[in-house]
Amino acid sequence: QVQVAESGGGLVQAGGSLRLSCVASGRIFSMSRMGWFRQAPGKQRELVASITNGGTTNYADSVKGRFTISRDNAKNTVYLQMNSLKPEDTGVYYCNAVTPITSAQTSRYWGQGTQVTVSS
Repeated sequence: QVQVAESGGGLVQAGGSLRLSCVASGRIFSMSRMGWFRQAPGKQRELVASITNGGTTNYADSVKGRFTISRDNAKNTVYLQMNSLKPEDTGVYYCNAVTPITSAQTSRYWGQGTQVTVSS
């Protein structure tokens, strides 16, 4: 079963926009902090944005002001609206769900990734 699945990647010119979507299973989604990571070729995976169950967001400095993360709890979906895209935004974007197990332990679920390529 697919627990976390991303979609919406593609090829876009610099300055353009894309919206990524991530659907998670209901129990995972309702209990989880959701986040978007990305990994460029030859680089480590990095956190792009995250959102808590209550809607609190945080962003990497490199995307602040350009990207917006949101969640639709009724649809078990988290979105990443990416505007003013730059070539350096190119990479595979992964959806992540962090689910508490204990007060000091969490479980992470990863999607398979969706490719975002920004040209020019």
